[in-house]
Amino acid sequence: MLRRSAVFVCAAATLTLAAACGAHSSSSTAATPATPTYDVYAVRYASIPFRVSGLIAGADTSRRIDIAMMVWLLEGSNGRKVLVDAGFHRSDLVARWKPKDFSTPAAAVERAGVKPEDVTDVVISHIHWDHLDGVDLFPNARVWIQRDEFTHHLDSTGAVKDRAIDAADAKILAELARRGRVMLVDGDSQEIIPGITTYTGGKHTFASQFAAVKTSAGTVVIASDNMYLYENLARHVAIAQTLDAASNLRAQERMVTLASDPRLIVPGHDPDVFTRFPSPGDGIARIR
Repeated sequence: MLRRSAVFVCAAATLTLAAACGAHSSSSTAATPATPTYDVYAVRYASIPFRVSGLIAGADTSRRIDIAMMVWLLEGSNGRKVLVDAGFHRSDLVARWKPKDFSTPAAAVERAGVKPEDVTDVVISHIHWDHLDGVDLFPNARVWIQRDEFTHHLDSTGAVKDRAIDAADAKILAELARRGRVMLVDGDSQEIIPGITTYTGGKHTFASQFAAVKTSAGTVVIASDNMYLYENLARHVAIAQTLDAASNLRAQERMVTLASDPRLIVPGHDPDVFTRFPSPGDGIARIR
């Protein structure tokens, strides 16, 4: 198993490097292909009642909110159909958390017009169950995750090294790695797919990441859980669940510099996303 793991890690590193090199090789040619742009959609598949103090550091403990459980669909002019995060679907998780208006992330994405088997890539922001568990619903997708996030939380057999990852999800991720479908991202500011760049920082987990996406309206930032709610950004308050509050605030500040407009920074669980971006509706919000 150790030998197979070593081969996988090298292959993933090579692929990531090749993708990065490919992004720059056009500079030596006469015709430079245009960077693809994406239509970005927040796709809601459930709601869960939650304490705001579990989202925003120092918030009133009596405040509650029905947080939006979301994945983000990026449809590219290059034909790529990319998800940021994969949600959850296992029956034990559904029974434990009792989400409202639940559908599987795959069904929600199909409601947005994309079949699960047509998803080409899934970018995992971090290893928590509500962002990783649904990764097996998209059978043809490559899975992008920070190398440090992967190696910190599990080994090549799927054994848990840090309890932040659900044991069943660790086994799923390890199996996808053995099949050659996991691409390990080496650190900060990596254009993993043309037009999609991931950034580290925020320390929601050991090596959580967020994504900046080129669109016709400019750059959209998918913060995921590095910024739970719009309130985090508006009040410049760290998320409640972070390993390093100062890192989280720096990440939020960086998002402002990366996005073409602060309104294009999309938080991880704010139901107001679907009020600010009401079209096309039915739990789907186009970010533009």
